[in-house]
Amino acid sequence: MTGLRWGILATGGIASAFASDLRTAGLDLVAVGSRSQESADAFAARFDIPHAHASYEALATDPDVDIIYVSTPHPMHLEGARLALENGTHALVEKAFTLTEAEAAELRDLAAEKGLLVMEAMWTRYLPHMVRLREIIAEGTLGEVRAVTADHTQSLPVDPAHRLNALELGGGALLDLGIYPISFVWDILGAPQTIQAAGRLVETGADSEVATVMTHAGGAVSTTLSSSRAAGPNTAAVIGTKARAVLDRVWYTPTSFQVIATDGTVLEEYVSQVEGRGMQFQAYAAERFVAEQRLTGDVLPIDETVAIMGTLDEIRRQIGVRYPSEA
Repeated sequence: MTGLRWGILATGGIASAFASDLRTAGLDLVAVGSRSQESADAFAARFDIPHAHASYEALATDPDVDIIYVSTPHPMHLEGARLALENGTHALVEKAFTLTEAEAAELRDLAAEKGLLVMEAMWTRYLPHMVRLREIIAEGTLGEVRAVTADHTQSLPVDPAHRLNALELGGGALLDLGIYPISFVWDILGAPQTIQAAGRLVETGADSEVATVMTHAGGAVSTTLSSSRAAGPNTAAVIGTKARAVLDRVWYTPTSFQVIATDGTVLEEYVSQVEGRGMQFQAYAAERFVAEQRLTGDVLPIDETVAIMGTLDEIRRQIGVRYPSEA
């Protein structure tokens, strides 16, 4: 590791989870920034963080911070990451990376101009069971991968004012939940060649359910389902001509999976043994990329992040979701 000094921008639930995993991993968490001194102080006290800033600007200009984790709601990702990059600090930005593909491209280009790392915090891709899954596919154990399916379905607050249901806050199942199976499909099958999407909208205009059917190179197909109003199995499968990999619930967190041959023989059973939630693995990756003086990663290159945002844009277009900032 490079010994990067981490700062966290915003103090919500996902920031707490990340801070906890940084501490579990023994990484150097030195600063937090909030919109109020009280919130920053409380977060700093909880995680033993030496610097507590009452503004995001103060965090971004802290000379003791090398990399900032941006954990605000989606519409503020662009501003938070821009603050970090313009002040010479690397940025790890919560998923979904931004609201739109255009915003994602802006951050990619700014980071390249500044010679800095900007990276989507799609932590699932860096988990050990996902690393092993990609190895199995590359080894040819599954044969030709013909299909991928995954869901991310939860029963979440229905209050129209809640962030998850407010369009002005980037609300909807797609950006909060759907990003996981969509990114998973991209990871295994690459860019979709065709996209068909269907969705259900709530009274605020945000999406509560989204389903996709996509085709990929070689004729492979994928299906995804996301819901913020109903909890489903939260499983995934990669289906090949020789075998299938079946990921247990909850597939996008540290979990187990089986590789099952077409005759039903279990070829491999993988069981995750991860301390904490598992968000530290993306931090390890970010530190490695910086140490290697790389401006993008191999597991999720920044160009792929931008393109995935384009896929989400198209899905939203098809189901009729438009954010106020796009007006």
